[in-house]
Amino acid sequence: MLRLILKTLLVVFLVVLSVQLWFLMQVAWWGYFNPSSTAFMEAGLTRLQEKNPQAELHHRWVPYERISIHLKRAVVAAEDSRFLTHQGFDWEGIETAVEKNIRRGRVVAGGSTISQQLAKNLFLSASRNPLRKLQEAAITVMLEQFWSKRRILEVYLNVIEWGNGIYGAEAAAGHYYGIPAARLGPAQAAHLAAMIPNPRYYETHRTARGLLKRQAIIERRMQQVAVPR
Repeated sequence: MLRLILKTLLVVFLVVLSVQLWFLMQVAWWGYFNPSSTAFMEAGLTRLQEKNPQAELHHRWVPYERISIHLKRAVVAAEDSRFLTHQGFDWEGIETAVEKNIRRGRVVAGGSTISQQLAKNLFLSASRNPLRKLQEAAITVMLEQFWSKRRILEVYLNVIEWGNGIYGAEAAAGHYYGIPAARLGPAQAAHLAAMIPNPRYYETHRTARGLLKRQAIIERRMQQVAVPR
């Protein structure tokens, strides 16, 4: 019986190790080559094609230097103000989020950093399953070890969802403002950053009171945050 248990544990360990090595190889590869798709993009395309088999995603990669400095600042101000100083996890932000959730009696804040969000977007699902969260944490560590902060923010801005089938800064800037991501101004950038928590809803509710309030807060904070050069 003991031998069977040990063999089972060994098999489980080898499977887990193999999965982590696969993630690690992907992270290492994407440190130099741009991902053409992500887990979230694939899920989004599947969702769209359930209604329209001919549906396609709107996504176009642009290098970091061709993304507006205003959008970089707005996204960092909105999602992860300590982005340049933490190692993937903002423990102070997590503590604040937990306290807020306890006060409200429901989940109203997540505390996830840009690195954590990117780990989830690239490889995982939106599930709140504890095992998924553990895997997200492991991938976050890999990203922080293998990529620069500039690369993390570059990939993040190019793959996050900004509406139904709209992924990345270039597609978002074109869809909402008819301009490339490089030309986004402060107010436009703050508006896009404010949409990130619920982009599919805000795509059709662009003047929602909560969205405009969040936009104003982000616009005030933008100049106070630093971003990778």
